[in-house]
Amino acid sequence: MKIGELARRTGLSVYTLRYYERIGLLPRAGRDASRQRDYDASILTWIEFLGRLKTTGMPIRDMLRYAALRAEGEETAARRGELLRRHREAVRAHVGELQACLTVLDAKIAGYAGTDSEEPSHDADEQS
Repeated sequence: MKIGELARRTGLSVYTLRYYERIGLLPRAGRDASRQRDYDASILTWIEFLGRLKTTGMPIRDMLRYAALRAEGEETAARRGELLRRHREAVRAHVGELQACLTVLDAKIAGYAGTDSEEPSHDADEQS
């Protein structure tokens, strides 16, 4: 698959795909007879996984480390698993923080329900 098709299918720009390849997040693509990048369809699964890591806030240095370990082969499975376990714990902590924020927002919204113009007085800091 050509880079334009890969961009269309992943929602990433051609520039981003080239950048990811240049820094090592994507393996180097094979080239066709006219020297254009020619990606295997299996790259879609990898790019989707990278997107999940990015969405969950994994630092790019850790994404690069994971990609490098992946490229080294099966003997790095334990190290990759540990890297993902550490990231999972960070994600869980962040989800907990977000849940606490959501609870505050829900309470704030509930306080506004049925009021005309007065702000509810249950704010923790009385300034929001």
